[in-house]
Amino acid sequence: MAAPKRYLLRLDPRLFDALRRWADDDLRSVNAQIEYLLAHQARRAGRLPGRRARPVDRGDSSSESAGSDADGEPSRVLTG
Repeated sequence: MAAPKRYLLRLDPRLFDALRRWADDDLRSVNAQIEYLLAHQARRAGRLPGRRARPVDRGDSSSESAGSDADGEPSRVLTG
């Protein structure tokens, strides 16, 4: 795997504080939160290939099953 690129990023202090709180809520570092958000938007814009979704467990008997979308985020999948 290639070494990560380093880039100095200047942010408005209010934006940084909002990102820090959001990262804390998601149990991520600020750097990981910024990278996650940028990658998510790049995939949505078609600029970055999407990750494969995790397989949905279809072994339960309920009408809904938890899975994940192409970004690895939890989603509700209706089965039936």
